[in-house]
Amino acid sequence: MRYLLLLLMPLLLPGQSKSVLVITSTPGDYLMAAGGTLASLIEQGYTVNVVQVGNDEKRSLGLSPADTRLANNREGEEAARMLGIREVFLLNHKSGELSQAGVNELRNQIFGMVRHYKPQIIFHPDPWIHYEPNHDHFFTARPAEEFSYGGGRYVGEEFTKMGLAPVGVRETYYYSPYRPYRPGEGGHNAAKFRPVDITKHFNLKAAALQKLETANRVYASQVKQRLEAAGKPSRLLAELNRGSIAELVRAYVEELAETIGQKHGFRYGEEFNWHGGGGGIPEHIREKAKEIR
Repeated sequence: MRYLLLLLMPLLLPGQSKSVLVITSTPGDYLMAAGGTLASLIEQGYTVNVVQVGNDEKRSLGLSPADTRLANNREGEEAARMLGIREVFLLNHKSGELSQAGVNELRNQIFGMVRHYKPQIIFHPDPWIHYEPNHDHFFTARPAEEFSYGGGRYVGEEFTKMGLAPVGVRETYYYSPYRPYRPGEGGHNAAKFRPVDITKHFNLKAAALQKLETANRVYASQVKQRLEAAGKPSRLLAELNRGSIAELVRAYVEELAETIGQKHGFRYGEEFNWHGGGGGIPEHIREKAKEIR
């Protein structure tokens, strides 16, 4: 039986190409949370593009905001290329101040990029995780989660006028940057918890994150200071240099991947709250649908 479901057409007709769109506030966020999964999708023939909301102007030691922005974004693009990502598009909002950006402005920019890239799969931060210390993650996640409104015909008619047609997205991966999910945490409505075995692509993920040298130096300096303040100085960090910082970053990436992997029976893992696959035509639509004879 066929149904007259014109209202559902944007949801039922996703883009034909194997396209993935990642929404992130800074390069390290999506690489740490999903780098292995993205590498696997790229190997399967998907094209991955990244929309970076923040300009990453504040994470450095001894650099001006302008030089920090240039260094972090250059290294972020190098890391993306190493992973096999096609393009990183920068929205260039001030990092650390995304709460001051207009929510509607961010939402509409993301709507436009979704229509431009026509992804079948979207990755974005999870706005429903608990005790998130980095507010930029939250203020990236909330407008990102609303992409479905701008993908269809109900919001964003100006994009249709400009030639960016409505699109449907088949799957959405919510991610938690830098730590495992707590039991029952995150996601929205019918999200399902989905672990991914990244053992095959772990080394590539770690190498990509090691490319973020400017931000990694800040992290290493903070770890060194905290250990020394606790009376537990690290021999590894006695001198902060490229080698010691790279080793520290790999250790962090490995511990996170192992911790997640142990939960699911993998050596190295990543985990997401996931929407996808569909559950058929919703009951409230089917009860009003008319058979086409």
